[in-house]
Amino acid sequence: QVHLVESGGGLVQAGGSLRLSCAASGRTFRDYAMGWFRQAPGKGRDFVAAINWSGSNTAYLDSVKGRFTISRDNAKNTVYLQMNSPKPGDTAIYYCAAGRGPQYTGRGFREFDYWGQGTQVTVSS
Repeated sequence: QVHLVESGGGLVQAGGSLRLSCAASGRTFRDYAMGWFRQAPGKGRDFVAAINWSGSNTAYLDSVKGRFTISRDNAKNTVYLQMNSPKPGDTAIYYCAAGRGPQYTGRGFREFDYWGQGTQVTVSS
């Protein structure tokens, strides 16, 4: 079992920056990959970024590449999503998720078993 708690959401102006954090507890943190997903009003939950157990491999949604950075601190059991130059289209509830294994293999939400409660990110133009 993994318990996840996101923080850091809020209102940000387009072109600004915001950092989301997700603290994990339960299973040994370095045993699993981590991911960030988002859900805009009236839409499904979309993959945003993922990171393997060591931080050596990452994956991103094409539209956030070069703007968002996922990272993790295994000593603090925390994963981060640094959002630089956000756009109004990035407005959504952001969820962190714990993977089934140590690597992310590109199959999206199917690889993640545990989810946080979500944090709202609103980007104003």
